Amino acid sequence: MGRDMALEIERKFLVRDESWRAHCAHQQEIRDGLIAIADGRKVRVRICDQRATLTVKAKTERLANHEFEYEIPLSDAEELLARHCLRAALAKTRYVVPHGQHVWHVDVYKGILKGVVLAEVELPSETADVALPPWIGREVTGNPDYKKTNMVDKRLNIMPSSALVPVDTMADGHPGHGRR
Repeated sequence: MGRDMALEIERKFLVRDESWRAHCAHQQEIRDGLIAIADGRKVRVRICDQRATLTVKAKTERLANHEFEYEIPLSDAEELLARHCLRAALAKTRYVVPHGQHVWHVDVYKGILKGVVLAEVELPSETADVALPPWIGREVTGNPDYKKTNMVDKRLNIMPSSALVPVDTMADGHPGHGRR
């Protein structure tokens, strides 16, 4: 069933190191893909731990998006991911990490975006204060270089190489953890 229109307000960050793992409450396996994208709106299908959803997002000012999400049959989601995605479906493990008054999602990508690690936090308002955990790196909210579509295009060499800042590399040589 659908839900009332809601505003999704989130901030996105690079991750400095893996110390967040010690605080992880649980994890989810996620596959998702874009079915349509135009004029600041997108339609996404997602499978998260055997639950399937279809989501419509529309960009608003600043940090917020209008978001409509509907549960759909798992078989429909599998078909959409297999046959109707604009680009390859993405896979990631989402780690849920509580910190202070907020819950952080640390997404560790697989497949074409292997090595990319991003953290997001949803907020009740655009002006809400958030205590940043010590493992959080540079904020990339609104930075087009860190939109999934642009990162995939870069990996597929669809965009010129100058269009995407390289994914950061940790001191141990693992890409995507955001030390700057």
